Amino acid sequence: MRDIPLSNCERRFLLKAIEEKKRLDGRQTYDYRNIKITFGTDYGCCIVELGRTRVLCQVSCELVPPKDSRPTEGIMFFNLELSPMASPAFEPNRQSELLVMLNRQLERCLRNSKCIDTESLCVVSGEKVWQIRVDVHVLNHDGNLMDAASIAAISALSHFRRPDVAIQGRDITVFSPEERDPIPLSIYHMPICVSFAFFLQGSYLLVDPCEREERVKDGLLVIAMNKHREICSIQSSGGIMLLKDQVLRCSKIASVKVSEITELINKALENDRKIRKEGGKFGFAESMPKERITTLKRDEAPVEMTDVKETANEIVNRTETPTEAVSSPVLVAMGTAQVGEGIVNSWGLDEDEEDEPQTEDTKTDEVLVISDSEEEEVVILNEEAQKSTKPSKQK
Repeated sequence: MRDIPLSNCERRFLLKAIEEKKRLDGRQTYDYRNIKITFGTDYGCCIVELGRTRVLCQVSCELVPPKDSRPTEGIMFFNLELSPMASPAFEPNRQSELLVMLNRQLERCLRNSKCIDTESLCVVSGEKVWQIRVDVHVLNHDGNLMDAASIAAISALSHFRRPDVAIQGRDITVFSPEERDPIPLSIYHMPICVSFAFFLQGSYLLVDPCEREERVKDGLLVIAMNKHREICSIQSSGGIMLLKDQVLRCSKIASVKVSEITELINKALENDRKIRKEGGKFGFAESMPKERITTLKRDEAPVEMTDVKETANEIVNRTETPTEAVSSPVLVAMGTAQVGEGIVNSWGLDEDEEDEPQTEDTKTDEVLVISDSEEEEVVILNEEAQKSTKPSKQK
């Protein structure tokens, strides 16, 4: 499924807003979106949220034979996946140009920059080394996937612990985390990518572009740098010509952003380490905000139940009996009435008429008499019928 292109009106609106130094989400030109780093229960698993862009990273390891050209170094393998769950524009089981570009940039940022000591991953020279696999899954795409993927990858690598091993002759024993504490990776520095989007032939630039802004950009500059202001990699795409002053300006901005993000990663690692040491709850489930329904919640009031009978008897004794019987229905509320013992029933016929069924002899006859003037009607009741009803009541 292809992505829906922007209309001309929306494109002109976005470009006009960028000219006026305004953004859709209210940010300034050099502002990042909110970054949230959450670690899972297992070592090397984390989720990074950059605004509404969500990326999941999982680091794993296994013992494999080394490469022939480097028998004493471990192997680093990176894999990034774009699933249709992240965006309807991503097709399953198909490598797009965006996927290939993101994989190459991630390898340049982390593997080619030598941020991890690969020689410490060697177990037996020429026979067994550790292969570190970094799997990055994009959960939701809202722009700037490269920055989110690099932050997730370096955070997961810093959080990962590999099993401890012991060598006796040619036998290699891998210990479980219960037998021996796992060993963290040896990380020299933390390279982080910072993306700059250029608009209107390089006249305007934005940091951390969202998905809508990426659609109208003319070029993209990605700078990978660590907190020591060392540029690990730099890549420009989009076919736009950049001046030397523009690249230097972007590098200065990137140094500030990288130092802030590195400090955030260190704080997240320290908090996770502290919670695990104290035995508290950790993981993705604990980091989710707890939303509970409190509408039907009522505060429980303590009730003393020791002298219930005595209190009830006192209340009954203090009540006064009614002196007069109620002779009319009691109105409980508007439109309702109560009829009970001692209350006159006025809802229908009399009780005598309801108890005694009418016979043919006692049936009242009605005679309609019309006068000559036809102006009045008189109903004459049969006198014999009236006489027959009186002795029945006396009985």
